Amino acid sequence: MRSRPFRLVPVLAAVMLLLAPALAVAQDGVTDQDIAINTLLVFLGAVLVLFMQAGFAMLEVGLSRMKNAGAVMGKIVINLSITFIMFWAIGFSFAFGDGNGFMGSSGWFMDTSNTAVDFSSLAGYAVSFESTFFFQAVFAAVSLAIVFGTMLDRTKFGAYIAFGVLYIGLIYPIVAHWTWGGGWLAEDGFLDFAGSSIVHLQGALAALAGTLILGPRIGKFRDGKASAIPGHSIPLMVLGVIILWVGWMGFNPASFLNAVGSNFADVAVNTNLAAAAGVVGATIFSLIMFRTLDVSQMGNGAIAGLVAITAPCAFVDPWAAVLIGFIGGALVPPIVVGIDKLRVDDPVGALPAHGVAGIWGTLAIGLFATAERTGAREGLLLGGGGEQLWVQFYGVAATIGFTLTACLIVFAAIKLTIGLRVSEADELRGLDIAEHGMFGYPERFIEVPGAEPDSVEPVPPHTPAGAATATSPATAS
Repeated sequence: MRSRPFRLVPVLAAVMLLLAPALAVAQDGVTDQDIAINTLLVFLGAVLVLFMQAGFAMLEVGLSRMKNAGAVMGKIVINLSITFIMFWAIGFSFAFGDGNGFMGSSGWFMDTSNTAVDFSSLAGYAVSFESTFFFQAVFAAVSLAIVFGTMLDRTKFGAYIAFGVLYIGLIYPIVAHWTWGGGWLAEDGFLDFAGSSIVHLQGALAALAGTLILGPRIGKFRDGKASAIPGHSIPLMVLGVIILWVGWMGFNPASFLNAVGSNFADVAVNTNLAAAAGVVGATIFSLIMFRTLDVSQMGNGAIAGLVAITAPCAFVDPWAAVLIGFIGGALVPPIVVGIDKLRVDDPVGALPAHGVAGIWGTLAIGLFATAERTGAREGLLLGGGGEQLWVQFYGVAATIGFTLTACLIVFAAIKLTIGLRVSEADELRGLDIAEHGMFGYPERFIEVPGAEPDSVEPVPPHTPAGAATATSPATAS
């Protein structure tokens, strides 16, 4: 006898079939049933990507200090809200609206009155317009979530809001338009299937800009050396990694925006292989560099493998996915050390896991892509010459130049106006109480009625941050 969950499948299919006439105008050779099935895949993929916000929440709270746990949760919720509103109002139009090679300029406030004209870049997909918006909006939310991982424990809550409005409303969608909106990079043949550069590299570049303007946490760098500031919960961090891993099953496979005729399961296989190889790569290099099996590095290795395969997941064979993921994970430990030497404070390892891995994954298309999968150019290492690699290179360079410059300007303006960083006293007290008037873990800091007396361990108000030690510099990531 079939289980109850399986009984829901025909019910959902029937509902989508009933709605199909309202979802889109059927194209030549495309049935209403095709549209319904495609829409269902994209919708479920968007739900998985939306759930990735829980992964970011757990990863970031696990790698932050206990006195800032509640503030991390508030930041996740407000950024997700800003994303939906700004992407609905203008971001989606800048990204996918018709305009010029640089940016879109039509269909404001998700105007569906003439989508064939206002959003011609989406006309080739047999899927409902609303599902496409939902899917792309949660992608933008992922990019914004990456930004503030480097800025934990010391950023004003208002700064999150100000930057989020400008990033989602303008910066992120302009770069998305270059490729996914039919802009100038798309015309040149640049490939990024699900966003190694568009989503992850952009988020990491904004994160770099933010932490450069913001400065390091108090106590991070002492006597010219980086001091480890361990996160308060490795279990929560690993939970976040697993949630993100699961969410990636919507991130990459559903980026076909099509189920009928697409081998999205093949993309899922490549994605999982790369993630697993990323863990192995980070584990090996953590052991070589730090003489310890650093769990935070292993987790970031998984993220790096996932980020690296996001651009080439539909363009490479499984053996190449393993190699791409392994190199992405292996890059994490040395990049963490290099960032510390540059006196850049990145509490969650966003710069190596999303930035460097994003660059590597985007360039990997030019090395390992097959002509069968791309329908055009083949990668350099497969005998296709260097043309695709060159396009990938200058696409990455353009993304770095535009996004980093724009974000540096925005963060500098925020610092000069409303302020970017909390006071030293508030940073030492913790943002939970300073910014939100409550604790994420109240029994750890204050006497709570009904709590065990010995569970209260008051923290002196002027204890230097980062006084704890760790076995390796990797723990600080």
